[in-house]
Amino acid sequence: MKIGITGATGQLGRLVVEKLRQKVNAEDLVALVRSPEKAADLGIEAREFDYAKSGALADALKDIDHLLLISGSEVGQRKVQHENVIKAAREAGVKWIVYTSLLHADTSSLSLAAEHVETEELLKASGIPHTILRNGWYTENYTASVRGALEAGAFIGSAGDGKISSAAREDYAEAAAVVLTSEGHQGKAYELAGDVAYTLKDLAAEISGQTGKDIPYNNLSAEEYAGVLTSLGLPDGLAQAIAGWDIGASKDDLFDDGKVLSKLIGRPTTTLGDTVKKALEA
Repeated sequence: MKIGITGATGQLGRLVVEKLRQKVNAEDLVALVRSPEKAADLGIEAREFDYAKSGALADALKDIDHLLLISGSEVGQRKVQHENVIKAAREAGVKWIVYTSLLHADTSSLSLAAEHVETEELLKASGIPHTILRNGWYTENYTASVRGALEAGAFIGSAGDGKISSAAREDYAEAAAVVLTSEGHQGKAYELAGDVAYTLKDLAAEISGQTGKDIPYNNLSAEEYAGVLTSLGLPDGLAQAIAGWDIGASKDDLFDDGKVLSKLIGRPTTTLGDTVKKALEA
């Protein structure tokens, strides 16, 4: 039985491969990537696989039994690209697709949700057995800004007092590996999130505690936050999107207290403190 992992050279994909190699033989894994040469260090077979090149996808999926479809990174192109993959999987005879969606995608106000819901519908219509991993926010989405916060003397955002149940990227990767290598998951949708929710004020306090510096959280309007991000060099569209996601967080779109993720991986999710520490040591 072969497991194909799309986007295997991405940040999540690499971790999934690492976790899978602890559970199955390397020869049973296939990295499906745009640039196979970038997958040489993964230690598994690599095949060229570009979501946008629909004509070549079915051949790349030949002899793949189970497929992890990691959602594409091109916001606005995901529905079309994912549809290409799903059609190719049906043509190639893939027996099961595991898809990385978004936490509470069907009710979330986040702009990212629509394409995930559309992909979930495409999977239902495909007739291929599937499992939906509705991944919550990666804690790294926020801790990537730790260095900048230290330089600026404050952590900024637009999330207000919204509760964020994020987990480390590695936690989600481990969950994907568990699902792909165990029974009883077909037909299910899992809402995956961290065990302990926090606010961005809590995050700022954690940074302050670990560094010994006073790093307050400054809550800005979405317009103000997007303006700061633009001034730091981010494209306007991306800056507006990030600020909008924080507004979603302020409405608790990133909150979930079901602890499904920790149940799947058989351990507590990585703490906020541990992820902050890792960011500070990087």
